[in-house]
Amino acid sequence: MDKWNLIIDVAECHNCHNCVLSAKDEFVGNDFPGYSAPHAAHGPAVIRIERRVRGSGHLSDAAYLPRLCNHCDDGPCLKAGADGSVRKRHDGIVIFDPVKAKGRRDLVDACPYGAVVWNEEQQLPQTWFFDAHLLDQGWAAPRAATACPTRALQAVRATDAAMAERSQREGLRVLQPELGTRPRVHYRNLHRIDCLFIGGSVVATVDGRVECVEDAEVSLAQGGRAVATTRTDAFGDFRFDGLATGSGAFTVDVHHAQRGQAQVAVVLSDHSITLPTVRLN
Repeated sequence: MDKWNLIIDVAECHNCHNCVLSAKDEFVGNDFPGYSAPHAAHGPAVIRIERRVRGSGHLSDAAYLPRLCNHCDDGPCLKAGADGSVRKRHDGIVIFDPVKAKGRRDLVDACPYGAVVWNEEQQLPQTWFFDAHLLDQGWAAPRAATACPTRALQAVRATDAAMAERSQREGLRVLQPELGTRPRVHYRNLHRIDCLFIGGSVVATVDGRVECVEDAEVSLAQGGRAVATTRTDAFGDFRFDGLATGSGAFTVDVHHAQRGQAQVAVVLSDHSITLPTVRLN
């Protein structure tokens, strides 16, 4: 059967916090029997946005990662709340029962993603429950998704097979797949959060003036093997993204038919690298 999934495009999230505010507005002070007790006005939110900055100078890159309940098919919270405190609906949505989960602070620690918050006043663990109360009334998407001005959050209802095929086709990934929780929240452009880049700017001296070099061929090699190639833009900039942390030593080769060539050695450890200006000879 079709089940709910959420696709989040990291490249389209601009930290406006509309999703965070819409969830606060929907949940705080409002009681939805069977779905959720009123959420707390203060304290951790069930939707939060994390910021990741990579690189430096004119090639610095800031990206934002919305985090919320992943509605995992095999989540540790489901095992910990097997007494009915936590249940998985047939449409894939995970619900923390506002009655049976009373006093179950241990369910907060059961989530490896930190997506469960503790409501001290209600003595309840609470999550973003996919706005199931609205979907059951006929809404086409959760309020958090409809509030996003860039459509960075997109609710999708599909079979597991169709979602797996789409993830493969569009390069969607989930957070911490090694946990084996089978999340239903999928991310596009997640490399801007968990990968590194090597970038730089290329210049050459032309008639006594230093100018940016456009359309130079730039190749990235490791251990004598080509890893990727690209070309400089109108500002002479280039970037190789999606590199794993601790990748080690690389060689960057730049070549332009009229302006010359250059080679730079670089070691990638745990931070993205913006190279010093590359000057062609």
